[in-house]
Amino acid sequence: MSSSTTIPPVISASGEPGGAKLINPIYLVIGCTLFAAAAQVLLKFGALHKMPAIDFSSVASITAFVGALLGNWPLIFGYSLHGCNALLLILALREGHLSLLMPLYALSYIWVDLLSLYFFHEHMNVWKAAGIVLIIGGVTVLGRESPQVAAESAVSST
Repeated sequence: MSSSTTIPPVISASGEPGGAKLINPIYLVIGCTLFAAAAQVLLKFGALHKMPAIDFSSVASITAFVGALLGNWPLIFGYSLHGCNALLLILALREGHLSLLMPLYALSYIWVDLLSLYFFHEHMNVWKAAGIVLIIGGVTVLGRESPQVAAESAVSST
């Protein structure tokens, strides 16, 4: 007995199957980069919280550690944003080309660096600046559509 999974058709704003896409996958991936950067900053804030030492031979130690984890809201929100990030990425990949969308995802490294400057007072140096320039250049080069992909996208949107 074999089972197959079918992907439901995209529903347009008018409610008709196979209509226009509701959201451009590129916008979804840009949202992913923002969620990923915010999640990383929140995880860093969560890592700065004081946590009790854990001794796996002591139930009281484990209980105290788990309680501290559950009360660490930045950590919980950071992991929740990673979940939202994954959901947006899945939705984007259903409609977009992997070779076009994933280079855009690298922009999250730039957002993390800029947010680290602001929130954690990290310093920009020539190597970080060069890395940002290389990432932007790489996204630009890798994200360029080939004429064939552009033609396919134009045909599928009509």
